[in-house]
Amino acid sequence: MLPIKFYRADSSTYVIKTANGKVIRKGKGLSFFYNTATTSIAAIPVNTQGAPFIFNLKTADFQDIRIQGRLNFRVADPDKTAEVMNFNLNRSAKDYAGEDPLNLNEQVIRSLQSVVQTKIQAMPLKQALFIDQKLFSQVETELKANPSLATMGVEILDLSIAAITPAPETAKALEAKQREEILKQADDAIYARRKCAVEQERTIQEAELATKLFVQQKEQQIEADRIAKEREILRAKAATAKARIQSKIDEENQNSEYVAIRTKNKKQESDADAYAISVKMKAYKELSADYIKAFSMSQMNPEQIMALAFESFAQNASKIGELNIGQESFGRMLRKEMNNGR
Repeated sequence: MLPIKFYRADSSTYVIKTANGKVIRKGKGLSFFYNTATTSIAAIPVNTQGAPFIFNLKTADFQDIRIQGRLNFRVADPDKTAEVMNFNLNRSAKDYAGEDPLNLNEQVIRSLQSVVQTKIQAMPLKQALFIDQKLFSQVETELKANPSLATMGVEILDLSIAAITPAPETAKALEAKQREEILKQADDAIYARRKCAVEQERTIQEAELATKLFVQQKEQQIEADRIAKEREILRAKAATAKARIQSKIDEENQNSEYVAIRTKNKKQESDADAYAISVKMKAYKELSADYIKAFSMSQMNPEQIMALAFESFAQNASKIGELNIGQESFGRMLRKEMNNGR
């Protein structure tokens, strides 16, 4: 049986064909015939590989912590990889001849663990549980610059962290503490809500009291204005009454002055009349009775003279024997009296 076989690699495999210790061909996706007795084939996958990891580490305060994630990488320089690791196939070209291809992921994960452990050991548990993306970026940068990975020709593509969890006992303690904190926050929220409700109720009551006080002040102001107006009206009425009384007093004073003057004038007139009468009486006293009587009769009208005559007749009736009075004299006197009566 001839030791000649055919080998064909896929496009994601970098192949190095070596015969008698010399590299004959290398590249991706090669296919060729080879002699199993003199030819060795190294097949290095250059596609992206994912390596899941779980790290059990200790923090700066000696607390256990578990970090789970995934690291993606690829073989960027397969020639370097082939120099430091054995990726040769067996004679059947179906399996690897050694364990190095299986240990590649482990070596990359160990390099990652070394960098992550350095970071975790420098921080306490609470800080480690809340690692931000900035720290992961620093870890990824340091891992890409790792000289051992560069020697193996490995390129780090990205790093993702799925979970960071403490030990179960620590997790329960943290959960209890966090639960108490959440309950406290809930109580604080209830207290704050009740306090806010009380403050709002107080604000409403203060507003109502302020409104009542404002209304009372307005009512007092209105009442004070009403009283002031009533006082003004009373003052005006009092002033008017005083002015009316003063007017009456002035009028009475004027009347008193008028009466006094009139009395004085009447007195003077009476004095004048009395003086005139006394003068007349004095003159009459010096005159004879017959002269006075004749003077008085000269001032009388015929009717008065006739009346005096009849009175004289009546007084001297005993001395008169017979008296004849004509009808014409009585008729004329009666007609005149009737005319005066109308």
